[in-house]
Amino acid sequence: MGFREINSKMVEAVLQPGQRLYSQRGAMLAYRGEVSFTPNLQGGQGGFLSMVGRRVAGEATPLMTVEGSGTVLFGHGGHHVQVIELTGDTLYVEADRLLAFEGTLEQGTMFMGSQGGVMGMVRGQVTGQGLFTTTLRGRGAVAVMAHGGVFEVPITPQRPVHVDPQAYVAHHGDVRNRLSAALGWREMVGRGSGEAFQLELSGSGAVYVQASEEKL
Repeated sequence: MGFREINSKMVEAVLQPGQRLYSQRGAMLAYRGEVSFTPNLQGGQGGFLSMVGRRVAGEATPLMTVEGSGTVLFGHGGHHVQVIELTGDTLYVEADRLLAFEGTLEQGTMFMGSQGGVMGMVRGQVTGQGLFTTTLRGRGAVAVMAHGGVFEVPITPQRPVHVDPQAYVAHHGDVRNRLSAALGWREMVGRGSGEAFQLELSGSGAVYVQASEEKL
């Protein structure tokens, strides 16, 4: 199925009987055919625990289950839309950046502190991003939202990538994340962007960076 990019702010999905999509509530722009949109109370394929995790994290972004036979156009708030194809690995993405994803993907929730330790928690508190992040695992397509466009930056064992936490959109692969302070604690007061903090991603994979630090 997948998603076809109509333009930088809109994607199209062709649904066949027996297929399923999950989308953010309010993301449907138009559709043709016999398509149904049902509020999803189970948090996607990840089930109840995934939903609870997002609520604890303050990321209870409502999802709609999309089924039937037809064509659906998705977009939201005029944000840039980027399609990411997963081939068996895991995508880590903030819940409010999810526009739509295929039902073949398993959804879960990861506590950022489990990868970033105490600094992972600091990242959530200081930058305003959640302590939890949504995970999508398996084979399928994901449409994510960002401000001003998205650039994919490769991550290799020899070359870690440093990202402004406010510009971070998502990442995938065998990647570790660590928040480092570029300034002393007294200098960091009132600063939440890259001048004070850098999100270091190391390993093998890729990180998606948006062209603006503006939050969705």
